[in-house]
Amino acid sequence: MAGSSSSPAPVTRLRGSEDTQARPSRTSRRAPGGWSAGIAILAVCVAAALGAPWIAPFDPTQMHGASRLAPPGWPFLLGTDFYGRDILSRVLWGIRSSLAIAAGSVAGSAAAGTALGVAAGFVGGRLDTLIMRSMDVLFAFPVMLLGIAIVVVLGPGFVSTVVAISVVYIPIFARIARGPTLSARAQPFVEAARALGQTEWVIMWRHVLPNIMGPVLVQVTNSLATAILFESALSFLGLGVQPPAPSLGQMVSEGRGYLELSPWATVFPGAAIMVAVMGFNLMGDALQQR
Repeated sequence: MAGSSSSPAPVTRLRGSEDTQARPSRTSRRAPGGWSAGIAILAVCVAAALGAPWIAPFDPTQMHGASRLAPPGWPFLLGTDFYGRDILSRVLWGIRSSLAIAAGSVAGSAAAGTALGVAAGFVGGRLDTLIMRSMDVLFAFPVMLLGIAIVVVLGPGFVSTVVAISVVYIPIFARIARGPTLSARAQPFVEAARALGQTEWVIMWRHVLPNIMGPVLVQVTNSLATAILFESALSFLGLGVQPPAPSLGQMVSEGRGYLELSPWATVFPGAAIMVAVMGFNLMGDALQQR
């Protein structure tokens, strides 16, 4: 009796352990698919941006007066806007502009913010206090308000938009880099490097920086997504890329007055923004799960 009553218990535990080992977690199943989907979406966006001069059927600034607000069809596959400009051509060039601004601004903010965060976390003391209090001052401003203020001071345009987004995102990268640096500087490999006679700057950039790049890379993908939204918002307000150069946010702004007559003038550039942002978000989620 005792032997029969005690036998089911280990069988239950063994089955539970087998199920746990045999069935991968939901997170591990999602990560490869998200990564592949994100890469595929971004590959299409980058190909469209790089190939815009050859793929676009018309000049994005060319006006076709007789075909204003033409619906999707031939030869205007996505229709035309109020000025008779081909929407497909403008969307392709708009993606090119948005990706260029996002890449430039995030590269600048990641480089500056990571450098400041690593220096603050590794050196510590007064330098840490000075850098992080400066970052707190930037954090105190609403993101959009700070970006608008910078663009207004510098003047609307491509370069000022890149600078504005870069400045807004520097504190984020500084904080993300500082935390892992505080942990890394106490690791044995740092002491070993010091024992070998390497200088603090060499240890900081050759040994500490590579070990904290994981969170930074995840933030880069997320920041690229929000940078596209930020640039679209500035262009929607007339503070981003200036006409007649095409911009997705500017196209949404221009087409909103004709939503009942020609919704395609707003829907297609809005869909392009959504697809690009979704691609970066999928990549960021997959990187975070790995």
